[in-house]
Amino acid sequence: MKKRNFCEKEHFEEILLVGNPNTGKTTLFNLLTKSNEHVGNWHGVTVEQKGKNFSCFDKTFRLVDLPGIYSLSALSYEEQVAIDYIKTHSKTKIINICDQNNIERNLSLTLGLLEYGLDIVLVVNCMDKRPLCKIDFKKLSDLLNIPVVSINAKNGDNINKLKKILLQPFKIASQPSYVSSLAKMVPFDLKVNNKEFYSIKLLEKDEKVCDELKLDLTKDKLFDSSIQLVANVRYDFIENIKSQCFKHSGKVYGESKIDKILLNRFLAFPLFLLILCGVFYLTFFSLGKWLSEALTALLDSSIGKVVADLSASIFGKSSWIYGLMTEALIGGVGTVLSFLPQVALLFLFLSFLEDSGYLSRVAFACEDIFGKLGLSGKSVYSLLMGFGCSTSAILTARNMDDKKAKIKTAMLTPYMSCSAKFPIYVVIGGAFFGANNVFVILGLYILGLIIALLLSLIYEKTILKSKEQSFILEFPPYRFGGVKRIANVLWDNIKTFLIRVGSLLIAMNVIVWLLANFSFSFSYVPCNSGTSMLESLGKFLAPIFIPLGFGSWGVASALIAGIVAKEVIISSIAMFNLASNMSDISASLVNPASVVFFASPSVALSFLVFCLLYCPCLSSMAVLKQEIGRKWTFFAVIVQFCLAYLTTLFVYNLALAFEKFGFAKVLLFLLLLILIVICILKVVSLFKKSRSCRGCNKCK
Repeated sequence: MKKRNFCEKEHFEEILLVGNPNTGKTTLFNLLTKSNEHVGNWHGVTVEQKGKNFSCFDKTFRLVDLPGIYSLSALSYEEQVAIDYIKTHSKTKIINICDQNNIERNLSLTLGLLEYGLDIVLVVNCMDKRPLCKIDFKKLSDLLNIPVVSINAKNGDNINKLKKILLQPFKIASQPSYVSSLAKMVPFDLKVNNKEFYSIKLLEKDEKVCDELKLDLTKDKLFDSSIQLVANVRYDFIENIKSQCFKHSGKVYGESKIDKILLNRFLAFPLFLLILCGVFYLTFFSLGKWLSEALTALLDSSIGKVVADLSASIFGKSSWIYGLMTEALIGGVGTVLSFLPQVALLFLFLSFLEDSGYLSRVAFACEDIFGKLGLSGKSVYSLLMGFGCSTSAILTARNMDDKKAKIKTAMLTPYMSCSAKFPIYVVIGGAFFGANNVFVILGLYILGLIIALLLSLIYEKTILKSKEQSFILEFPPYRFGGVKRIANVLWDNIKTFLIRVGSLLIAMNVIVWLLANFSFSFSYVPCNSGTSMLESLGKFLAPIFIPLGFGSWGVASALIAGIVAKEVIISSIAMFNLASNMSDISASLVNPASVVFFASPSVALSFLVFCLLYCPCLSSMAVLKQEIGRKWTFFAVIVQFCLAYLTTLFVYNLALAFEKFGFAKVLLFLLLLILIVICILKVVSLFKKSRSCRGCNKCK
């Protein structure tokens, strides 16, 4: 008997999961495979195929979750990923999932899959207790000549019935009745397999198919209106199904009375800012602050005390190992770990806004503005994802239709305040601004967004002019994800944060501590002695930051370490403070005797702005290189650093002016300056117009 090699990967029969965005596709994937992939009420949540094994009674399959698509003609990167995978796996069984409340539109994709001749199981997902559309599933199955199963992907209704159908042998589905008549209209003799499907794609003027077959359709008048012809034939077929199988309640899918307020042209943005302000207040002050303080007290009284006492008894308090354990591990990592509740809360609130369907409305409200800046409403999701993690947000830029828009979106995402930055805002901002820090934090989030949009406008007018982009968006009904979904989100983010603290942060803290406490001759020297490797490097770079107000070697060293991960900035500051016998970080920040200090609120604000903008972390740089290439990544990092320096210089000097001359005087001066600039621009515009009118008799 042949022994099985454990290094050998076992291959199972694949099943593809295909459907429109926002039909419950990933929810079904999680249910079947017992996974916990990210589920979002948003187009473009899945940007690449994900595969995992699942048990189907006594047989094992590999289920592949593909990005959401509307048809077999791609309009974006993630749609092309799905379509290419489907075409290269044409002998694979497909689960085509539809939303019962939106099935008429979803069936357009189903017909496209049937035109290709695939083996389909149509799964109708009913996510509401009272669906807007009642369906005769047996009649629908007879008309399409494929199995049809009604399920609830959230609670698992009828999943065993679906599994029984999946066990049936592969069978090529019969094409819809209209396929042959449409195919006969194409005047070309196509030398390909599946001629009927390719003929319909030519009538739809699918660019990739035209390039593949090397055909130019511009000279034939038949193709002038062929796209509309195919659409009419498909929807006539769907209308026939509707008349026999569907019974509607009369309500419109996704319609809600609250949208009259949330999408009001005057109220949309103020309400969004108000919601963000509420999220920040709960996260950073009331609930989040209480949980953070409770966790800090628990860590100090339990793990911190035990490790410190154990290290002192074994190695002695004068030993460098004692310093490493108490300053690098307990002090640095413990400080960042205390923000775990706030990280979890921020992700929880953002997830709730996404699941509820509100972010889709925000994207719709931003489409016109973003379009003028060379972006798309799809960019809204990438930028908002940047509030969580820039690395994962950059990946969502793949769903841009236009390559230049994708490059712009990817380069602009690191300007958002990711969750790794807010411990910096909370500690430093809390020390100087107290209760007003909520407005400082909100201002930093808005500043990052404004700079990103202004930079997009500059790119659009210069080196990265985008093509006109399509933006297909549906308004899903407002939904609550449920207690299980909330628990999964919390656990995922807690687990990710703990893994990050347990690996990257501990490693970086140890490296930073060793550099700060050992000289170039590798002898142990106390921190702030003036001879350590890190202090020497920090003093060399510190003069660069003097114009910004924080020319301390400790600040310079923390910023260098922050390039690896932004959380390291605050853990480095915590280590330096402990090394200076300052147990309270917030108190030490305003103490000139401290290694890392900020002399005034203007200096603290300057540092916060620089941390917001100065450089992406290493993981974000790696993903940028993967997505947009080495040249654009290098360009993006250099531009971001220079822009951070200039913006911080402006903010610092403005804050100094406010401190010295008072708020009213500086504000009046700025308003006068803006008025003068507007007047100059107006005069220049009139001058140009008068010159262009010379010799022109078109107007009096």
